[in-house]
Amino acid sequence: MEGRRYSTSGSGSGYVPRRAQRPNGSECTRRRTGRPPRLGLPPNAPILYGHVEELRHRIDHLRRLRELQDLTGGFNAFIPLKYRNFGNPMSEIGEVSVIEDLRMLAMSRIYLDNIPHVKAYWVMYGKATTELALAFGADDIDGTIDDTTRIYSMAGAEDRKPSMSIDDMHRIVRAAGYRAVERDTFYNEI
Repeated sequence: MEGRRYSTSGSGSGYVPRRAQRPNGSECTRRRTGRPPRLGLPPNAPILYGHVEELRHRIDHLRRLRELQDLTGGFNAFIPLKYRNFGNPMSEIGEVSVIEDLRMLAMSRIYLDNIPHVKAYWVMYGKATTELALAFGADDIDGTIDDTTRIYSMAGAEDRKPSMSIDDMHRIVRAAGYRAVERDTFYNEI
C-alpha cells in the first residue's frame, strides 16, 4: 500500500479494514499496523488472542499499538478477536474462558485509553457475553446485522446461524444500562 495513492472519494469506503494480528512478539505487528494511518484513513487495531501466545505477548502487542497511536492518532477502534478452535489444525489448543475474554476487554480499555473505541464483536462472543462486554470496557457492538456471519460459527462459536436485528442490538445495549446510538464507520451519529 505504501508508495501508491488511493482515492476513496465516491466509493463509500474511506476506511481501511484490517486483518487480525497475532501477538507473537515479532516485527509483524509493527510493520503492518504502521501503514494505514499514514494513508490518512482510520483503521481499526485488531488482535487475535487466546491461542499460542502468552500474556506477555498480548501486553507487548497492546504496548506497540499504544505507541503507534501516540505517534499517529490514526486508530478508530481496538478489536480483540477470540481464537476459536473448531475445525482447524490447532483445535487441540482449546479456547480461553469468558472470564479471560472479559479480562482482555478490560485490560484493553485501561491500557489503550488513547484509542477512542473498543469493539465487542458479538458474532464471536455471543449475545449474552456481548452484553457483559459493555460493562468490561467495550463501547461498540460490531458484527453484521440482519445477515448471517458464518466465519465464527464455522470455527465453533455458540450461535450456529448468527444474526441480530437492530431491535436485538438495542435490547442488549439497554439491558447493559446504556443508550444505543447508530453510527457510521467514522463514529458519527446517524
